[in-house]
Amino acid sequence: MIAEQKPLTYKDYSTPVHINWCPACGDFGIVTAIQKALAKLQIPPHRVAMFSGIGCSGKTPHYINAYGFHTLHGRVVPNASGGRLANRDLTVIAVGGDGDGYGIGSGYFVNAGRRNLNFTYLVFDNGVYGLTKGQAAPTLARGMKTKSMPEPAIQDSLNPIALAIGSGYTFVARGYALDQSGDVLANLIAEAIQHEGSSFVDILQTCPTYNDLMTVKWFNEKPQGNSRLYQLTEEGYEGVVKDVSNPDEIIAKKAQAVGKSYEWGDRVPLGIFYQARLRTYEEELEGRLPNYGTAPLIDWDVAHRDVSKLLGALR
Repeated sequence: MIAEQKPLTYKDYSTPVHINWCPACGDFGIVTAIQKALAKLQIPPHRVAMFSGIGCSGKTPHYINAYGFHTLHGRVVPNASGGRLANRDLTVIAVGGDGDGYGIGSGYFVNAGRRNLNFTYLVFDNGVYGLTKGQAAPTLARGMKTKSMPEPAIQDSLNPIALAIGSGYTFVARGYALDQSGDVLANLIAEAIQHEGSSFVDILQTCPTYNDLMTVKWFNEKPQGNSRLYQLTEEGYEGVVKDVSNPDEIIAKKAQAVGKSYEWGDRVPLGIFYQARLRTYEEELEGRLPNYGTAPLIDWDVAHRDVSKLLGALR
């Protein structure tokens, strides 16, 4: 008799590794949200692959009970892409900081969106390079000066949401690491994982050690009586493309999302800015590599392929 398997809980995705982030860091909330999202979807740990780059967020795979890959600075996306292409039976999640993804990794970030590969990319966005002592990251606006900077930033900030939409990601959203209203971030991450295509979530978080501008107090303030952070759905915003065969609707939704992404300051929107179920990179490959639709690359017998046609073409 086979014993009935108990439903997985978020604790099944935790590890005994001591978490050594600074107290009150937003990373804690993000890791918990990832664990809750995986439990919500009931994905077995051995079917999950976590990839990370360099930075404070790079430690995430150490704390998630799943396959973990700690890669090079800015190279998390190409490594995660390779993992997904090699084994389509895995749920692939890439994590990285705003410096890792929008700085040295920006070229990979853009081209991953173009492919529309079926994976999820979560960016821990705190405006600074936390692991290397608080230098201004690409999301810190010109003129801003944190307590760790000798002078204000002299470059314009990057808009992750607009860049992701322009790059081709088909699920683009923003979350908040310290949401106290329940499992809002966990549910958003779960939606991103379930989406078929390239999913991107920019997650606003605090860095209590170096960034004294984007603090819990700042996020929780109510300028002019309204909460600074609000959900897009609260104001009737709809970012999902209903008819993906209609290019005009896709363009209109993208334009709407980009416009909304520049709302910042007294009001900061959270939630899904844009979503469309378009043809994925894997689906494109199925038409060009007959075996790809039936077996992952890891199961191919690459040692006994007939390469005579390729050699003949070189003559």
